[in-house]
Amino acid sequence: MKRKGYLFAELTVIDPSVFYEEYMARVKPILEKFEAKFLVATDSPEVIEGERVVSRVIFLEFSSVEKAREFYYSPEYEDIIDFRFRSSSAHLYILNGLAG
Repeated sequence: MKRKGYLFAELTVIDPSVFYEEYMARVKPILEKFEAKFLVATDSPEVIEGERVVSRVIFLEFSSVEKAREFYYSPEYEDIIDFRFRSSSAHLYILNGLAG
């Protein structure tokens, strides 16, 4: 069985109008193209250990880690990533799922 791929993001939204109206409006069709599935999208993560302050968490599932990389490095995403850079700060991770 092929392992799923995941993209995990911890975000701090600095400019909500650009992030939600410009970036999110543009990224959704690209995510659909790469068949990404939102597993988590929350503005209220509960940090129970450590002293990190995380204001937004996104967890996306892809059919494989290769597909997650394909999305992130795609020309379509590169065309819009500046909207995210201008409107938020983030830590992003691409993760390999466990073998089923």
